[in-house]
Amino acid sequence: MTSRPPRTHIIYTIAVIGFIYTLHLVIPMYSNSSFLNIFADENTLSYIYMAGAALSIFGYLVAPSIIRRFGNYNTTIALIIIQICLFYGMVASTSALTLSVIFILQTAVIGLISLSLDIFLEVYTEGSNVGSVRGLYIATLNASWLVAPLIGSMLINGTDNYRNTYVAALAMLFPLLYLVYRNFPKFKDPNYIHLSPHQLIRHVSSNPNWVRLFVANTILQVFYSWMVVYSPIYLNKTIGFGWDDIGIILVIMLIPFPLIQYPLGKLSDGGYGGVKYGQKKIMAIGFIIMGLSTIALSLFTLKSVALWATLLLITRIGAAAVEIMIETYFFKTISVRDSAALGFFRITRPISYFLAPLITIIGLYFTTNEYIFVIVGIICLAALIPVLGMKEVRG
Repeated sequence: MTSRPPRTHIIYTIAVIGFIYTLHLVIPMYSNSSFLNIFADENTLSYIYMAGAALSIFGYLVAPSIIRRFGNYNTTIALIIIQICLFYGMVASTSALTLSVIFILQTAVIGLISLSLDIFLEVYTEGSNVGSVRGLYIATLNASWLVAPLIGSMLINGTDNYRNTYVAALAMLFPLLYLVYRNFPKFKDPNYIHLSPHQLIRHVSSNPNWVRLFVANTILQVFYSWMVVYSPIYLNKTIGFGWDDIGIILVIMLIPFPLIQYPLGKLSDGGYGGVKYGQKKIMAIGFIIMGLSTIALSLFTLKSVALWATLLLITRIGAAAVEIMIETYFFKTISVRDSAALGFFRITRPISYFLAPLITIIGLYFTTNEYIFVIVGIICLAALIPVLGMKEVRG
């Protein structure tokens, strides 16, 4: 017998943990680039993000072995404690080099905590309601994305005092540590599949739908990472918005995530009177909305909060639909024991933070800032190629 809390209770608990985790992630996220930009130009900033991405990729590759050896509970506790130390360093350090190194390290740790939370959730999720559970979880996480940018902009308060956001993020880590410590001390790890990196690549590539999904998710994550790193700088320096206006724009922009993801996840499970729509179809529609609306951003330079909030909101309607369908599709096809494949799937996030700066570096060589939106939009539309080649998942 395994000692587990009731499934419904623990799924809601994991959702709360995910909410707090995401708050700590997002409160400083949209100002990270502006903070680093104080002592590093945009090219150097790109290299810092790329270094963080490279370390994250390495972390995802070794994480399955660490989790298998020490257990997901112990690994999660250790990662949160390490993150507390790193965020304290972001608050206290004044050295540009030290801050860069700490930022690179905490980028990797953030991703590994997310992987651990995925494993907790996957263990307690039943196959028949993957879409509903994932929809609830991701909608809860994205509720954090809705309030965190506003909190961040209020803490900055129109100044360059970005460290306040790291103080708030640091404070979030203590309840996160307590909730994991309180709820999972008797967590029983599944018998994880052991795969070497070479075996893992063969394992993932043996499933053509996983390969297509991996490409689609990489494109989604490139969209996210480019928008997170460069759109606040663009809104601030090119369009001329202050951080109070940017905070309002970001909050409105993120409204689709908590509003539509749970209903779409439930719809993909057939939860509305048996009416069911395939993940592939919804995913394709989402990428079309993302691509066309992102291209349209290049056409506007008017300094209007309502205009930019509306334009960016449309891009996120597409992104929210794509994200929940990718999550549902993947977790309908993965075993709870397959932490290696899960880690490989999450590598798309750091890969995107490696690719997004390259898009800017190469793009600015040929064009100007506003037309980078066109490049990103075309990349989003290119995701239709792998998506339309995928097979629908039943069940």
